[in-house]
Amino acid sequence: MRDKPDHYSLQAQREGYPARSVYKLKEIDEKFRIIKKGSNILDIGASPGSWTLYVCRKLKGAGTITAVDLKALAPGLKCSNLKFFKDDAFSKSFQETAVKTGPYDAVISDAAPSTTGNRTVDTGRSYNLAEDVLYFALKNLKSGGNLVIKIFQGGDEHQLIDIMRTEFKVAKIFKPKASRKESFEFFLVGTGRLGKVTR
Repeated sequence: MRDKPDHYSLQAQREGYPARSVYKLKEIDEKFRIIKKGSNILDIGASPGSWTLYVCRKLKGAGTITAVDLKALAPGLKCSNLKFFKDDAFSKSFQETAVKTGPYDAVISDAAPSTTGNRTVDTGRSYNLAEDVLYFALKNLKSGGNLVIKIFQGGDEHQLIDIMRTEFKVAKIFKPKASRKESFEFFLVGTGRLGKVTR
């Protein structure tokens, strides 16, 4: 149990972000140059909206961000170039939406499954979710596009990074400093999507 907000939580409050998770994306973006001005970005599992707000601020009105989640974004989160869809990212309805709003320069996802406390079950669910995000991205990313996916460490994630190494110029496993020490999450990062979107 966490007794008090840590450095990142307090910083998020000061800077107007709904959650401390924004600093994970910030570190990834600074290291791998994921978000570029004028880009068309998709945020999968966007609620409460810290990653979405980071992208909005980074784009500065030049570009578009599409965000999707079954839960709403934090109240008061507004951005002139944001399109939010309260939906399952992998539903047929959103697949049709993705055709209209894509293809994307980057797909980012901090999505995590509902956890049970059983690490084997939780890592399995996380793998399945990460796999869904990966294949969604491969269908909807522009040539040269970038991808960020959260996954829980369990061993099978190397199967996904192996796939990414055939589909991206660079593919890495990365754990940001902002991830809690006790957390077994990390991120799969792919830059420079090879090939073209085919629909």
